[in-house]
Amino acid sequence: MANIKSAQKKNRQMIKHRTRNRSVMSGLRTSVKKARIAVDAKAADAAALVKEAISVIDSAVTKGVLKRETASRYVSRLSTRSPAA
Repeated sequence: MANIKSAQKKNRQMIKHRTRNRSVMSGLRTSVKKARIAVDAKAADAAALVKEAISVIDSAVTKGVLKRETASRYVSRLSTRSPAA
């Protein structure tokens, strides 16, 4: 347990940031997984799901949860997998 006021504040911030980051990453993984499954199954809505997943990935970069290059890698792998996108 932190005794110094600034360390206590940093702990509070860390808890908030961790909660947000976990939520964003969870949503990102879910949307990417749905897109992959749709593409592999050649579903009709695959292109829309891929577009949505890319949007979620970009949003995670904007929020500072993902680094730009990591997001680029995710998008690239998703795009190569789907012929329509």
